[in-house]
Amino acid sequence: MSRLSWQTAGESHGRGLVALLSGLPAGLELDVAQVDAELARRWRGYGRGGRAKLEEDHVELLAGLRGGKTLGSPLALVITNRDQTIEALPVPSNPRPGHADLAGCQKLLARDPRAVLERASARETAARVALGGFARQLLERFSIRVFAHVVELRGCAARAGFDTLERALERRAASDFAGLDPEVEATWRARVDEAKAAGDSLGGVFEVRACGLPPGLGAYVDPAERLTARLGAALFSIPAIKGVEVGLGFESARRPGSAVHDAIVRSGGDHARAYGRFARATNRAGGLEGGLTNGEELVLRAAMKPIPTLRQGLDTVDFETGEAVRATYQRSDVTSVPAASVVAEAVVALELARAFLDKFGGDSLGEVEAAFDHWRRAVADV
Repeated sequence: MSRLSWQTAGESHGRGLVALLSGLPAGLELDVAQVDAELARRWRGYGRGGRAKLEEDHVELLAGLRGGKTLGSPLALVITNRDQTIEALPVPSNPRPGHADLAGCQKLLARDPRAVLERASARETAARVALGGFARQLLERFSIRVFAHVVELRGCAARAGFDTLERALERRAASDFAGLDPEVEATWRARVDEAKAAGDSLGGVFEVRACGLPPGLGAYVDPAERLTARLGAALFSIPAIKGVEVGLGFESARRPGSAVHDAIVRSGGDHARAYGRFARATNRAGGLEGGLTNGEELVLRAAMKPIPTLRQGLDTVDFETGEAVRATYQRSDVTSVPAASVVAEAVVALELARAFLDKFGGDSLGEVEAAFDHWRRAVADV
């Protein structure tokens, strides 16, 4: 059983979101302000809707901490909603296409989309951003950094990509779309404005990278524990995600094997690596081979569909009369691809922290550090 596990609860317009994170070692100093900054970043991005101006998310830790350090017991937190109108909101008379409304009602055998959409809402992802924010603080103790950026919006791809982490952080901070290419921002902004005027929405693609990962995280013995499968599931768990790629992704199906796989070379020079004697000459695999990290940079991409809540409305059917109607419109964004990239950082950080503790876990941070140091010395002889 994995050392790290988590769970969230709460509804979009309920009192708040609560979450539980179990398995962090004792003695890890946590910075709540850093997590609040991640929550604030989740609300940013050109094309966000009205709720982004309403909510000011803040994490309150309820358990698992003493003197700013983890106790080794479960970490419990709450994020209070400013919009707590769940009891006053009407029950929609029709299910909205593209949402869980209809399938959820059929699952519950009820004509109450509110009972479904309150939990299916992307509002829940704020809790995962908080949990991922604490998990990444464990990873950063071991020089592992997770970074995401938007690479495409409604078919318009950025030309400038990831260079160094420091430059990428600066460029992303200056971007309205959490992107790295200033040259494409005006086009992206115009496309959002056009969609907003038309009552439509836009999707896109974002990329998640993890730097500093040691080789050997994950598993090849149990198919369900392959890190490729776990990271894919984590990204697909984000609302509206329709496709996930690792490394070359679908492009690898179009090339011969000689142009897909990465030659193994000795570590050093242009191929210097922090761990072990070996490196890959290229990184087409995106840092994963056989369900394991291979010491190269982890590179993942995910495609997000346009948000299905459209101001212009889509065709649906009234529950009671069976008549064709326009879907109920609720407050929404034109695009939330930048926000989804923040959520992706969080879920990837959670999965990487789980894999890291599966490999090097102990009850205290000191034990984890000792196990990691032992492995780092030993792997040099492999």
